[in-house]
Amino acid sequence: MAYETIDFKADGPIARITLNRPDRLNSFTAQMHDELRDALGSLGEARVVVLTGAGRGFCAGQDLNDRAVAPGEAVDLGETVQKYWNPLIRSLTSLPQPVIARVNGVAAGAGANIAMACDIVIAAKSAKFIQSFSAIGLIPDSGGTWHLPRLVGQARAMGLALTGEPLPAEKAAQWGMIWKAVDDEALDAEVDATAAKLASLPPLGLAAIKEMIRSSWQYSLDEELERQAGAMRRLGFTDDYREGVAAFLEKRQANFTGQ
Repeated sequence: MAYETIDFKADGPIARITLNRPDRLNSFTAQMHDELRDALGSLGEARVVVLTGAGRGFCAGQDLNDRAVAPGEAVDLGETVQKYWNPLIRSLTSLPQPVIARVNGVAAGAGANIAMACDIVIAAKSAKFIQSFSAIGLIPDSGGTWHLPRLVGQARAMGLALTGEPLPAEKAAQWGMIWKAVDDEALDAEVDATAAKLASLPPLGLAAIKEMIRSSWQYSLDEELERQAGAMRRLGFTDDYREGVAAFLEKRQANFTGQ
């Protein structure tokens, strides 16, 4: 696919996807959804995905001009969510590769919730997260009502969703909503270092960590302990585990193959 609304590079262990509609704060159109879906299905040998936005913003969510509602008309927003937004969130959370959100500016509406659906969020200190749904009579979709209270607690989630008050990146980090907030000029170096570190680690182990943590909410402690035993059994038989132990004992750099 020829990409017009995103920039996609996946020629090594780190795949980089940039939402590329800076004049519209990288808000989503149907075309952008289609292109992003294609990119996420074309990661090749990439072990890590970095998702960011071009220009001064990360993502402003849905481009309302792409589904403009005339006075007196109705639109089935549930159909839009089911066709585009739900599959995107499911894809980001179920990929075996860790996904890093590089939040370079405002992340509003579904854009904020896309960031929360990523596995590690690193934001510039100037960035803000905004649950802008209440201003137009909607709810935080794209996983927002699920991720937000689990990350910041019900009281803070309720305040953010009801008021639409912008949450600065530093406070988002303090509240545990994101991994880190760094000086704007340090954003690229921090994201690149994190991506390089993850790309050097055993991919099967990282995929298992991601899956186990994301699915743990639905299990009791006793059930989770049994799941952990099963995962440890499976991973203990991998070449990567044997290579990791050997490299540690031999005091050398490990070479993980994902086997």
